[in-house]
Amino acid sequence: MPSAVELIRSATLSDVAEYAYAATAPQDARLIFLAGACPLDAGGGTVAVGDYAGQAAACVATMNRALADAGASITDVISTRVLVASADQADLVAAWEVVRDAFGNHDVPSTLMGVTVLGYDDQLVEIEAIAAVVD
Repeated sequence: MPSAVELIRSATLSDVAEYAYAATAPQDARLIFLAGACPLDAGGGTVAVGDYAGQAAACVATMNRALADAGASITDVISTRVLVASADQADLVAAWEVVRDAFGNHDVPSTLMGVTVLGYDDQLVEIEAIAAVVD
């Protein structure tokens, strides 16, 4: 089934950003607001301790499971926010590259943020997402 999400490109803004600048969904779309996807194993332990890219990959996997449980997929995501517990831009980029690659051509509007701390022990990355589907 094709995605209900339409990505909006801007010819008047920088093309350096690796994502669309806006996205829309039709009026009859069902919005899905995901909790922040965390790098946790089934027992609640943090995985890939100390590894920004590894935690980003675990977050993407968690996000994909939550999307599937809600009847959606990654191509239904309309926006993301990627939170990285670091003041070092290289750490943010390491996490971002994993998220960007996971989305491929469905490069939704995204915000990448360095934060001081996240909620779980040894957690470095969290991904918030909103999706839209037409049932």
